[in-house]
Amino acid sequence: MLQTETKDEPATATGNMRCLIKHHAGTELEYRSDRAIPEPGPRDVRIKVSKAGICGTDRHIWEWDEWAASRIPVGIVTGHEFVGIIDKVGSAVTKYEPGLRVSAEGHTTKGLDYNSRTGNAHIATDTKIFGIDRDGCFAEYIVVPEENVWPVHPSIPDKVAAVMDPLGNAVHTVMAADVSAKTVLVSGTGIIGLMAVTVAKAAGASRIFATDINPPRLALAKKLGAVESYDAREGTDWIKDIKKQTRGEGVDVVLEMSGASVAIDQSFRALRAGGTAALLGLPAKPVTFDFNENIIFKGCTVFGINGRRMFETWYQMEELLLSGRLELNDIITHEFPLEKYKEAFETMISGEGIKVVLDIA
Repeated sequence: MLQTETKDEPATATGNMRCLIKHHAGTELEYRSDRAIPEPGPRDVRIKVSKAGICGTDRHIWEWDEWAASRIPVGIVTGHEFVGIIDKVGSAVTKYEPGLRVSAEGHTTKGLDYNSRTGNAHIATDTKIFGIDRDGCFAEYIVVPEENVWPVHPSIPDKVAAVMDPLGNAVHTVMAADVSAKTVLVSGTGIIGLMAVTVAKAAGASRIFATDINPPRLALAKKLGAVESYDAREGTDWIKDIKKQTRGEGVDVVLEMSGASVAIDQSFRALRAGGTAALLGLPAKPVTFDFNENIIFKGCTVFGINGRRMFETWYQMEELLLSGRLELNDIITHEFPLEKYKEAFETMISGEGIKVVLDIA
């Protein structure tokens, strides 16, 4: 796209903006209206944020757990899932102009290390993350590098575009496991686990099973496409039932989304020999795991999933969304104005809401 005169004009917005910051080394966030509106560098774009999603990482920051205390700088604007309108572009930006509706990949890298230069930038050694290492999107404006920008197709509504980041995690997990015409177990029906159910169905999984300890989420998993869902609190008979329905072998694919030690072990026990497991869930502490029985003797393939592939996953997401086969309306349950951020976080943490979105514009 050709450069335009708007690049040399004064900023379309000046002064201060509303935002949420990690104001102290403790619980909660703080609403502020006196943060200076950031200016884009030569190769940056500034985006006026319309909507932003609250994710599990934001909950960790809110609750100030051990990970957050060791990772998050006090004073940072948090949040990394969003959609908005480009407001201003840097002098060296050539691809985008103000007025374009966009989202953005939340990981940045200089593109110089081995993984970045061999198609695996999502696991680059110098990765920085919006809302963790640099100011994020719980604000009226965010500045991102030009190469991170993702133009949003007109057919994709704002509330969906605002959560493409976590949807990308689900898509990456499902696509890594090659689920087409295969039986699939989704272990953990949190936000991304539920997304994985509808993505796996859209990607051609033959039959999908789900397990969790949350009955309403398990019911929703069935609504989204799981043929059976099991409450893991009721023992391990569900593993026998799955094997009974899969020729006595077990499922072809496990998508482990919970990070719970017991769930990881049980899901591998439900996996057939020679099957594939894609692991996205993050255990809170080291787990005890029988590698011999669960992996080595089974000869299974295991993928560790981190974020989204840059930018292969984004193209896959867009095509799946445009196909009309993804069902996300029952997952995106609540929207709150930025000023009601406390209620928004409480709704998410309590489990009353599944995916909660902040309206910022």
